[in-house]
Amino acid sequence: MSDAALMRIAAALERISPPTASAPDFDAADAFVWHVEPDHLEPVADVNRVALELLVGIDRSRDTLLENTLQFARGLPANNALLWGARGMGKSSLVKAIHAAVLTRGHSLKIVEVQREDLPSIGQLLALLRNAPTRFLLFCDDLSFSHDDEHYKSLKAVLDGGMVGRPDNVVFYATSNRRHLMPRDMIENERGSAINPSEAVEEKVSLSDRFGLWLGFHSCTQDEYLEMIRRYCDAYGVEITMETLRAEAVEWAATRGARSGRVAWQYFTDLAGRRGVSL
Repeated sequence: MSDAALMRIAAALERISPPTASAPDFDAADAFVWHVEPDHLEPVADVNRVALELLVGIDRSRDTLLENTLQFARGLPANNALLWGARGMGKSSLVKAIHAAVLTRGHSLKIVEVQREDLPSIGQLLALLRNAPTRFLLFCDDLSFSHDDEHYKSLKAVLDGGMVGRPDNVVFYATSNRRHLMPRDMIENERGSAINPSEAVEEKVSLSDRFGLWLGFHSCTQDEYLEMIRRYCDAYGVEITMETLRAEAVEWAATRGARSGRVAWQYFTDLAGRRGVSL
């Protein structure tokens, strides 16, 4: 057999069974992003997040998630958490802010961001983290599944752990606009067309039941929306009268047809730029 043929066979075998990812230097950063092909953890030196005290209107969710995360960081039992609800109301911002708050309290905790499309590789990631000398918060933002999406099966490795079990040093937080992680019309369509409606979507719908914590996020009131902006102004030193802020911010929200934490930040970004303040 020629050398060229042997090289092709070796390359094919490597694609079928890629090399095991090597553990990075976990002291290099407090945050990492999981990548595939090849599997590796990339350190993130500067995490894009806001301070916990700047998140308004989500006090109950904030307190519950912070206590759960502190328990985990202390080596105590803690639940996986699903943050679901209205768009732009600070779900992902809260997870990242909670991580920072735990670090400021002197605990060692690493956050690892996992993309939804990379969930099939979650087994390799768990194997990499299982024996690491620290604790990890796995974070998947904007998690949802379509009718024929099989990625949800990979998520069970994190939530249930199968025969081996989820590593004691790993907890999983996800955000989603959907409570049951799949569109309501797809749930109803499957129930209506199935021979056994009660079992048609049970496997997918019950996935959200595997999260020990469900934290709901709802649209904010106008007062909460204005309070978000006022806190941003105070934190970054942007001076503006409350009358001007109210008039501009309300008009800004009206042009977008929504009030949310994201819209509040977008208005504040525009305001800071007009006032010559760097963020």
